[in-house]
Amino acid sequence: MTVIGRDTTERLRDCAAVHGYVERVCFKTGPPGLVGAEMEWLLAFVDAPSEPVPIPLVRDLLSAAGPLRHGSALTYEPGGQLELSSAAFRGATACWRGLAEDAAAVRRALAPAGVVPLPTAVDPFRPAERQLRHPRYDAMEAYFAAIGDDMGPVMMNSTASLQVNLDIGADREDARRRWGLLHRLGPVMTATFANSPTQAGIETGWKSARQRVWQRLDPHRTSVPAGPDPAAAWADYALDAPVMLRSRERADWTAAAGPTFRDWLHDEQGPTTEDLTVHLTTLFPPVRPRGWFEVRYLDAQPWRWWPVPMAVLTALLEDPLAGEVASAACQGCDDWVAAARDGLTAPGLQAAAVACVEAAVCALTRMREHPDLVALVRSFRDRYVALGRSPADDPLEVR
Repeated sequence: MTVIGRDTTERLRDCAAVHGYVERVCFKTGPPGLVGAEMEWLLAFVDAPSEPVPIPLVRDLLSAAGPLRHGSALTYEPGGQLELSSAAFRGATACWRGLAEDAAAVRRALAPAGVVPLPTAVDPFRPAERQLRHPRYDAMEAYFAAIGDDMGPVMMNSTASLQVNLDIGADREDARRRWGLLHRLGPVMTATFANSPTQAGIETGWKSARQRVWQRLDPHRTSVPAGPDPAAAWADYALDAPVMLRSRERADWTAAAGPTFRDWLHDEQGPTTEDLTVHLTTLFPPVRPRGWFEVRYLDAQPWRWWPVPMAVLTALLEDPLAGEVASAACQGCDDWVAAARDGLTAPGLQAAAVACVEAAVCALTRMREHPDLVALVRSFRDRYVALGRSPADDPLEVR
């Protein structure tokens, strides 16, 4: 993101400048209550799901349909995944209604060409293949190749998530609480909403093969930042991460393999605040602070169920009582690998998930969210959580 009114060409001279930027921009506090969501879709032809759906076709279909009523932004991921990013709404119900209407309009626009979103978070039919050409993605691909990471292309081209965006908090103490809670919930929520067992025609043995991909990527940019103070932890994480790319006027954005952002500070031509902004977008932890918390550990969901994780996380973060119940229930459930591989059959995770979803239902009721949204969360609980299942356990339907 660009900080409006700030000179982004200013050189950063030391680590203190990076810490100051992170504190001001990434952890900007204020009255909480806003929620947004980003839906990534893997697209396929109903009658030929193994064939790639060209980005130009999708662009033409969506352009002909006109602007979306509730202001959701449409962008594309490197493999042709379509992303709908909602506006920030006041509460879960408003987010559900606004993004659902925009997403339904997109689905209608794609339907005449026989194009549908796949109800899964990893491409179950096709190997990783990049469609989108841009210096950023060229540099990312080159970085993963240089470090011998074969999961990089899969992450870029074959995965899809449901990202939930929630406020940093009222003040630094509230930010610390919310940051801690979102990470404590991570393995349980990963297991609860796991939805990607099949990759490129292979049954992976993981409920969330998408998380399997992320957990095998470069740990310098995908692990959980460590430290008691979230802003300091995130700044140090960014400083110690290798530089993946350097945005330039010319087409080549590749960076030399190895040097960290901390190393770059010692160069005669050190990085600018704009360089730091770009660097932060190349870090992919489970929760990324961007002036709001971007929750990145959720698999994309089948069409009916996408509002549920958004509503559950909103309720647990915004309702202090629900958050305390969920936090206590998730104590000891910190095995991210087991959560992604085994889902709610991993030790302790089903009980924790039941407690979290029940707490969310109670909180959504107290918060006077729409009864239909609360009923949807209850339906998900009864169909999946109460039975130790997740959407990964349903047969894949392309329709």
